Amino acid sequence: MIPSPSYKGKVRDVYDLGDSLLLVATDRISAFDVVFEEPVLDKGKILTRISTAWFRHFPEIQNHLITDDVSKFPPPFQKEESLKGRSVLVKKAKRIDFECVVRGYLTGSAWKEYKTDGTIAHVKYPQGILESYRFETPIFTPARKNDSGHDENVSESTMEAEVGKELFAVLKNLSLQLYNKAHDLMAKQGILLCDTKFEFGLIDGKPILIDEILTPDSSRYWDGSTYELGKTPASFDKQILRNWLESTDWDKNPPAPALPESLILELRKKYLELEDKITLCLSQK
Repeated sequence: MIPSPSYKGKVRDVYDLGDSLLLVATDRISAFDVVFEEPVLDKGKILTRISTAWFRHFPEIQNHLITDDVSKFPPPFQKEESLKGRSVLVKKAKRIDFECVVRGYLTGSAWKEYKTDGTIAHVKYPQGILESYRFETPIFTPARKNDSGHDENVSESTMEAEVGKELFAVLKNLSLQLYNKAHDLMAKQGILLCDTKFEFGLIDGKPILIDEILTPDSSRYWDGSTYELGKTPASFDKQILRNWLESTDWDKNPPAPALPESLILELRKKYLELEDKITLCLSQK
C-alpha cells in the first residue's frame, strides 16, 4: 500500500522522497488550467514513454531522470502495479519559475497577442503576418509559472531581470537548441513541431531539464501534409481538446463541461499516432 501523494497537480501526482521525487502521470487531462472528469485511457503511459524517450535522446543535456523502472523505485513503490509505465523517479531540483517556450510558427496565444497588439512576446512585428507563419528563426517567448491561475507570458527582458543574465542566456540557448534538433527530426516523419515548452531546475546552481519534454501536452505537433499559411493545420496534441472547447460557450471557468466520448477517443488515437512517429524518428540514426 503506497501513501497519498505529497502533491496532486492537474494531471500528475508527486511523491516527495527527500532528495528525489516520484512523478506519476495520470490519465487526467486539463485545458485552460481546468481538469476534466473524463480521463483519456493510457494518456499517462503514452506521455511518460514519449518524454523519457526524448530525455534519453539528448544525453548531452542534463535532466532529472533517474529511472522509469518501477522495480528500482524505493519501497513501498517498487511493488505497486499501478505505477508501471506511468511513473519516473527523478532528482529533486529547485524549480526555475519560468516556462521556456520556443515557437517556430505563429499560433496560439502568440497569434492572439499579435492580432490584438501587433506584438509577439511584447516585441513589435510587421503588419500582415498570417496565422501559422513560420519564423525565419524560432523565437523564445518565456512565461512566468503561477501556482494559481494562468501562466503569464512575459518579455525576454523580464525573465532575464528575474533569473539573471547568465542563467537566462543558458536557458534560452538550451531551449532553442533542443527545439531545433527535435523539429528537424520530426520533419523527416512529416510532423511539424510548431512550438514547445521546457522547464528547468537547479541542482548545485546548475540548470537541468525537469518536468516533461516534447510531449503532446507540452507541445504542438502539426500534420505537415495539412500545413497551409493562414490556417491551423491538423494536430497530434492537446490542441484538439482546446479547439473543441473554443467551439462551445464554456467560459473557461469551473465546472468543466462533459467531454464527448468521440473526442476522448480522438485524443487517444492522435497521441498514439504521434508516439509511433516519435519512436520511428528516434530509432533512425
